[in-house]
Amino acid sequence: MRLARNIYNDEGLVLLGEHVELTETMIRRLEQLGIHRIYIEDPRAEDIVIRENISEEMRREALRTIRENFQNYMNEAKQGRMFCNPHLGKDFRRVLDMIIDELKEHKQAMIMLNTIHVSDHYLFQHSLNVCIYAIMLGTALGYTYDQLRVLGLGAMLHDIGKTLVPQEILLKRDKLTKEEMSIIRRHPEDGFRMLKDNPNISLIAAHCALQHHERLDGSGYPRGIKGDEIHEYAKLLGIVDTFDAMTTHRVYKPAALPHEAVEVLYAGAGRLYDAHMIQLFRDRVAIYPPGTTVELNTGEIGIVVDINASLPHRPVVRIITDENGKELKEPYEIDMSKKLNIVIIKVNENF
Repeated sequence: MRLARNIYNDEGLVLLGEHVELTETMIRRLEQLGIHRIYIEDPRAEDIVIRENISEEMRREALRTIRENFQNYMNEAKQGRMFCNPHLGKDFRRVLDMIIDELKEHKQAMIMLNTIHVSDHYLFQHSLNVCIYAIMLGTALGYTYDQLRVLGLGAMLHDIGKTLVPQEILLKRDKLTKEEMSIIRRHPEDGFRMLKDNPNISLIAAHCALQHHERLDGSGYPRGIKGDEIHEYAKLLGIVDTFDAMTTHRVYKPAALPHEAVEVLYAGAGRLYDAHMIQLFRDRVAIYPPGTTVELNTGEIGIVVDINASLPHRPVVRIITDENGKELKEPYEIDMSKKLNIVIIKVNENF
């Protein structure tokens, strides 16, 4: 097998380049680094275009800004000191403006993050992903540029309170104890305390950090507030934060596939999450991203080649085997938005 797309390290540098022939040793090492799904060259899919929400250059710059700022807070926390950066908002605003401008160029862009990264710290990558998802959903909700800036800043800093959590707890591979979980659950309040008096951070952005784990029915934390007591931006962040957490591989749990995560979120619509936001989010997520191998109710197997923006759960699929599992000499494509009797029943990860 040959790699079809680059794999990057946390600094955005190429760790393993496309076209490299994989060995058993490489595969084992990738699994150890938390990479469990990769793109492989296949002549039947070589014309499929895998789009990204933001450029690799933009991603690298954003991750550098997040890492450097968060690391300063972590280093001070290790010494038992509280770090304060009065320029925090300015440091992030430049990157945020570039992300917003880049995302607004793709008016019909679907939410999908296809770049594969080896990250030495989940917190950095997660903060960026949540920011991208939040801006895209905020755009779909019709937010103004200024609203997107506040939302984006709140999204990028929503977990900053975790920089005060001891690393041995934050990166622990085993199940957390009750005491360790209580320490983790302090991060929304810690984040709010770190941001609320910062001269370059709006109070709304600080409340994004405080409220992103609150839920409509009052089952969230830290305050157990309900419904309209939760700021609209925090309701939005609760959705995208949960989605990214579910679809990212962690040392203690494998990543869920996008369609699985959306189903879990949708089950909480109206009870945990705002129903309108969930509906809009589902309509904007590439549930079956291009390059995904799927099995249809007809028994056929195909590769997703394109997404229907109006019906993301019904993509265009290139059929590569018949219902008996026999490989087709001449694959053909089905637009599932026009063939409503055909449905995807499974994502075939091992094909």
